[in-house]
Amino acid sequence: MHPVRRQRLLLVLFVVVFSSAAIGLVVYGLRGNINLFFPPAQVVAGEAPVGQPIRVGGMVVDGSIERSAEDLSVRFRLTDYSGEVPVVYTGILPDLFGEGQGAVASGVLNDNGVLEATEVLAKHDENYMPPEVAEALEQSGYDHSGVPK
Repeated sequence: MHPVRRQRLLLVLFVVVFSSAAIGLVVYGLRGNINLFFPPAQVVAGEAPVGQPIRVGGMVVDGSIERSAEDLSVRFRLTDYSGEVPVVYTGILPDLFGEGQGAVASGVLNDNGVLEATEVLAKHDENYMPPEVAEALEQSGYDHSGVPK
């Protein structure tokens, strides 16, 4: 083989191997950071993975907020009016979080079907609804304020 041709072949092989390794490392690093969104009806139906990070969004069920007297633990339920998911969260909730309001909780679903949330987000004004929550409510036949269509 001609030396110039051999040098080009080695260069191309090096670039291919290096690029493949870099892409593999990026994919491996990102796989743990993917949070899939599930409406409560899909979680109740068993379509959400147990033990993996997910997001669940819907409306906070009226009368479901239970605050702990000893710490910052809060229990509440999220609904899309087709199903309800119990959520446990320890931390400070957003100021706009409340019953009948839209919220998205990020966390891990345990074996009992309870979402152990690490983050809770609330809508920031009366007119805004997170797109995932609005879509889940529309599929259930409700508008963004929880009124049947």
